Amino acid sequence: MTDSPAFQTPLDPKEQPILDRILTIRDQLSLLKQDKSTYIKSCDVLEIYDHLIEEVHRLNIIREEHEKPLEQNRGAMATTSNDPAEMDNVLDDCFQLVSLFFLTVGRNNEAPAVYSMTSTIKVCDKPHVTTERSLMFSQRLLDHLKEAAFFSPKDLESVSQALDSMQETLRRGSDSHSPHLLKLLGNRLDTCRSILGELKSSLGDLSMELTPVYERLVSILRSISAANTRQKVSARRDFPIGEVQGFQDQLHEIQATMVDGKFLAEDSTTPAGQKVATDLLNRCLLWSDLVLSRQGKIDQRFRMTYDKLCDIRNQLEKLSITQAWSLRETDLYDYQRQLDRIDESRISGNFEDSAGNKADLHAQRVSRATLIDPTLG
Repeated sequence: MTDSPAFQTPLDPKEQPILDRILTIRDQLSLLKQDKSTYIKSCDVLEIYDHLIEEVHRLNIIREEHEKPLEQNRGAMATTSNDPAEMDNVLDDCFQLVSLFFLTVGRNNEAPAVYSMTSTIKVCDKPHVTTERSLMFSQRLLDHLKEAAFFSPKDLESVSQALDSMQETLRRGSDSHSPHLLKLLGNRLDTCRSILGELKSSLGDLSMELTPVYERLVSILRSISAANTRQKVSARRDFPIGEVQGFQDQLHEIQATMVDGKFLAEDSTTPAGQKVATDLLNRCLLWSDLVLSRQGKIDQRFRMTYDKLCDIRNQLEKLSITQAWSLRETDLYDYQRQLDRIDESRISGNFEDSAGNKADLHAQRVSRATLIDPTLG
């Protein structure tokens, strides 16, 4: 568990015995994850899960004495960006692993599986469709989506449907799972819904007439970013200049449809959402120019971070292609934690060098794009 967040002192000395037992549970989960010699049995997962819930119950009794029950704590368990306590970090490790184990043994529609699902939400090109090119967002990555400030209404609709499905899973499990777990998962879903509401609000002015243009711009921007990093999959590949220029030509075609700097509807009226669409068009044009000028070359100060991200992406891509038949959901845990540590190294959302200097726009966007979608390209 070397990629788990750094530990801090428990909030209360009474928590120490509980922490010791939870650390033991985490070790058991880790050993079970590493054992490839046999199939994982549901009974083994459920036994560990029951022990974990017992410790959560004991911990909540202590936390309630401080009027700060676990499900309201602003640590990792509440999926906030504040510095979490050691206990909350270890519990997050345990619940992530238990949740992935539930998925591994086929108990996808049970409440514990929702924990990792709130950390991984598939955003597809079309609602109800899951494709290999799906972008993947967690609650933390929804923050990245908000930070990057480009996404399509289809993305948000797909996330909304995923959250609705998870909410239904919690409802079905209301009589068979711990109320502490259900409260915790409910809060995680509420956090995701809150961010989703902010994202939807930012597109509130986008009219139906401009939505197709906006979605095309989002697709082009993502395609440029994918082309920008693709040569890292193989050192033999040259930078795809022609491909990026083709996307840039599409942007100029879209720009050419504007009249006096505005997009027009078929009836020549000016639909709402002009600023949202034109701002994204300008960002796409700027990004395409920057990508063509750099041709895949990244600032050497951030080369190590970028190469690590590319290595994670390449390993995941290799796993999905060559070992998908034997891949367990729990195998993704270590990669998730590595990405967490890279994300946590950012300062106020920015990658910085050892001297505290921020990365330039190209390095920021390339590294962020690879962090958000490690299988990009």
